[in-house]
Amino acid sequence: MVFRQLGAWVDEELPRLNRAILRGDVPPGRLAEQVREMLLPHLPEVHRLDVEQAQRLVVRLGFAGASVARHFQEWHPNAKADPERAFDGLTVGDVPFLDYFGALADRTGQGHYGRDTYASLVRWNVGTLEVRRGPEVMTTLPGVFDDGRIRSYTGTAGEEEFFLLVKRSEAVELAANELLEPLSREEAGLLSADAVERVRLATELIEAMRRLFLDFAALPPERALPAEHFMDVFRQFAVHWTAGDIPPSGALDPEALKRDFLLGIGLSGYDQHVRRLFPALLDGEREVIDRLMGRPALPEQLLAGLGLDPDGLRASAGTELRRLVGHHPALMDWYRLLSAHARASGAHLMLSKKYLFKPQRRRDLSGEGDQHLVSNRAGTTGMNETFLERITRARQEHPLAPLRNAVFTPESAENEQVRGVRSAATVSIARVG
Repeated sequence: MVFRQLGAWVDEELPRLNRAILRGDVPPGRLAEQVREMLLPHLPEVHRLDVEQAQRLVVRLGFAGASVARHFQEWHPNAKADPERAFDGLTVGDVPFLDYFGALADRTGQGHYGRDTYASLVRWNVGTLEVRRGPEVMTTLPGVFDDGRIRSYTGTAGEEEFFLLVKRSEAVELAANELLEPLSREEAGLLSADAVERVRLATELIEAMRRLFLDFAALPPERALPAEHFMDVFRQFAVHWTAGDIPPSGALDPEALKRDFLLGIGLSGYDQHVRRLFPALLDGEREVIDRLMGRPALPEQLLAGLGLDPDGLRASAGTELRRLVGHHPALMDWYRLLSAHARASGAHLMLSKKYLFKPQRRRDLSGEGDQHLVSNRAGTTGMNETFLERITRARQEHPLAPLRNAVFTPESAENEQVRGVRSAATVSIARVG
């Protein structure tokens, strides 16, 4: 009964209060009062919770904590410099809220951060997803709720669609990574029939992910997330809870990070950037990404096995490249995989520009300026438009990119892209929990 009551308050009353505060109907301090009176006194002792109960409570208290922090910092001068003040007077028994949340995060047994994260907001919040190719289940990405709901800050359809998009994308990435990661081991034959089949399937999956991004941008108004809501409402809940912590972000999608190190990204300092994000990842995610960082990327291994390197490939004449592909036709399957990865990155950049960078640029030009809490001139992990463009170019300039002009005419290259999108139509993502 207690868990149902707590769930109902966070799932229904919290979004209503957030909407009322943002409209100016109730004072911002009302939320902290309600959390203190209606939520915190009923929270269980952490040691009495099992893992799944702890995960569910991390999700719900993550939304509550973000809401308290956002409204406090928005309405109190200089509060951004000392964000912990938002939680003054909020205790569970005699345990301060942040300490209780930290103990709850530890109880999950997964190394969860001491605040809301990508894992809690997206993976645990959204129900279980299955990635299917035709009738075959490629992978399953579990959630911790089975009620069919997607919790959000203000309860709007657009926020729920956004959380669903991000988890669907992660699920497809997981399926692709599960195909590719075994190939990163030294004994794998990257031109073998098994490897080629894995590469072709991964290409289909990544093309399907790109289609998810394009479809989201074309949602009808009743389901869409308006750019203004994304910038002024949704993103403004990603404030700091403590000075220097790492707020949640789509850039913390662990499967996207894994894919970058599996397929390689020629961007100086990218690994250091990712390591700075490690505290906000789960233990298992950090372990896998760290391991992949220590291995040569798959294209490097592929070329090394042929006695080549990226510089040598770039310096090769067209006739040499065509001869190489003639001897090793599976190179074109690897080329298509890396090109699909680059196109998906381009679609992601398109979304970032549509919902963030272009609207903010218009605001800057008009003199409207930026948001006070969470800047809309960069993502919450600090990646601005220029950095995202550099990442996209780095993925486009992959080690097999020289094969593009040597083997394809512009028309045939376009046909290859269309064929990839059509094959992606066999991939679907189903909510099963």
